[in-house]
Formats: sequence, structure tokens, C-alpha cells
Amino acid sequence: MGEMEFDYRAVLEQVKQDPVYQKNIGLGEPRPGHPEGTIQAHIEELEDNLAQLQAKLSENEIDILRLMIHVHDTLKPDAKESVSITDPGSHASLARELLSRYCGDEELLEMIQYHDEPYALYLQHRKRGECDLKRWNALMQRFQDWDLFAAFLIIDNCTRGKDLKPLEWFFPRLREQRSVRWDERDFIRFEK
Repeated sequence: MGEMEFDYRAVLEQVKQDPVYQKNIGLGEPRPGHPEGTIQAHIEELEDNLAQLQAKLSENEIDILRLMIHVHDTLKPDAKESVSITDPGSHASLARELLSRYCGDEELLEMIQYHDEPYALYLQHRKRGECDLKRWNALMQRFQDWDLFAAFLIIDNCTRGKDLKPLEWFFPRLREQRSVRWDERDFIRFEK
């Protein structure tokens, strides 16, 4: 990822020992987009998705993605609802803050902060027929490792409770601007 190398497996073990992580992991109720309910059940589903993609991933990428899986939604019980992802009280900001206690990989922290940005852009497009181009361009400039971020989008959004339309909208647009190894053939599909 960044210029500094981290032992992402060790970071994950530290995160798992954090009292906030341990408090929140069993929380959550079934709801739209997350019929699995608890944060732990969501993590387990995403771990299964990671396993389905791992043939196209390096060992280091697998370690980073596993860390992202465990951190990205863990602070939802503590977050303000219906706020911008950049709001300090958003689940993304709180997740970034948790991870920053154990890891200084700035690009990874940005990925945690903006993991729902493609979905937000999709919602804008669906509502208005287009998304905020300035916001889109900012996202395109945010990361160097688009392969990793794109893999996480597949892992997090190809779940039983989510529609693939946001990914089907995002990936062709992404591939117009960034070279990534992932495309629609990599989406994990479930029988309805």
C-alpha cells in the first residue's frame, strides 16, 4: 500500500483486542441491506467472499482486505445516522479512527473512510440521472491501489442483502479511468 510496510495480520489481531471492537462485534439486527444482522455475521459473510476472490490476490492483499472487512462497519452502533461519510460521527470516520490507533497506512485509512463513496455516487446518479462530477473526480484521485479498493467493493457489496446495480453502475465507469483487474465477471452472485 503506502511507502511504509505494515504487518496487517498483527494489526488485525490488535484491532480484535480493542474494547470497542469487542463491544460492537455482537451487535446488530437484521435490516435492509444486512439481513445477516450482527456485525460478526457480516464479517463472516465477507470472509467467505474474500475466499472466493483469493486466487487473484497476493497474500499481502488478502491480509489488508481481511483487516478492512473487520474494521469498515464495526463502529456502526456508535455512529450518527444519516450524516456525511466525512462527518466525524459517521461510521466511516469512526472506523478510520479505530484503525488509525494501530496502523498508519494513510491510503488504507482513506479506503476505510471512503468505502461507501461509490454507493453514495450511485444513489446520486439514480436520483438525478448523474452524480456530482467533482465528487467523482475526487474519488478517482484518492487512491493509488485501485485493484485493492475495487476488490473490497466486490467483497462488501456482493452479499445476500444487497443489489448488484450499484456495482454494475460503478465498475464500467471506473474502468474508463483506471486499469483494474476486476470486472463484472468477478461479482459474487447468489440465487435469489
